Amino acid sequence: MIQIKFKNLERSQLAVEIVNERFESLVEKFPKLNSSKITITLEMENSPLQAGPDHFQVKVHISNGVYSGITLAKSHSNLYLALADLVDHMLEVLNRFTDKKRVLRISKTRKALNFLS
Repeated sequence: MIQIKFKNLERSQLAVEIVNERFESLVEKFPKLNSSKITITLEMENSPLQAGPDHFQVKVHISNGVYSGITLAKSHSNLYLALADLVDHMLEVLNRFTDKKRVLRISKTRKALNFLS
């Protein structure tokens, strides 16, 4: 389940569609994300006291499921570039997470086999 929140930013149907499209590609590669609760926050930081460009941040938090506890944030001067950076990094994080689980499972099996012999 993907939930999208907007913080200091107007809700945009285009932004929602792009976020869903980007994360659907991740869900296709990692099907166990289907059962996870994913919260994505799109945020704009803008100082009312100083003139300057807007700064956008995209945060993702997975709160349950196999990938529970993964939190990642990326920022950029453009919302869509921040989202692209986040999705690319998220792919690496999910790959690393599954590799760690696999290595732990293999090492437990080896320890059990060494204990039995």
